[in-house]
Amino acid sequence: MKFLIGNSHGSRVLASNPVRSSCPVCGNEGTSVGVMTVEHLVTDRDLVRGEKYRTCMNEDCDVVYFDSDNGSTLTKNQVIVPIWFKRGADPKYACYCSQVTEAQVIEAVEHGARTVSEVNAATGAMKNSNCKKNNPLGVCCHKIIQEVLDRQELTKSPINPFTKQ
Repeated sequence: MKFLIGNSHGSRVLASNPVRSSCPVCGNEGTSVGVMTVEHLVTDRDLVRGEKYRTCMNEDCDVVYFDSDNGSTLTKNQVIVPIWFKRGADPKYACYCSQVTEAQVIEAVEHGARTVSEVNAATGAMKNSNCKKNNPLGVCCHKIIQEVLDRQELTKSPINPFTKQ
């Protein structure tokens, strides 16, 4: 959308509508995601009406995707997979392409896996990669698996209040 705006010198200039980068429902800053990802994961492709989609990462907001230009939103019930970063996701996938859950990653860690490579070997994560279509963020799940590893490492490291850290 284009519109005329005035400036301090009395002349008018043609300007573009500013890109909205926050969720229209909760105001959370959005993360860019490709339209191919959105089209692949929605229940009906006719719902996809734009090109500049963002993901709302707020776990309590029902909006998964919103369009930066036209303000349209796509909610959890309009997406065909549970969204790992939304409250109540079941199952909570760490790797969508191989359908490996966060619980399976945790189990691999409990059985000795310490790196993403070791988790992948134990669970089969990242073997069937087509992340642009399968992961709701349109990116590789390596970072998600690493975050689970980091959280597990923190829970395994008891802090002794009597020793200096």
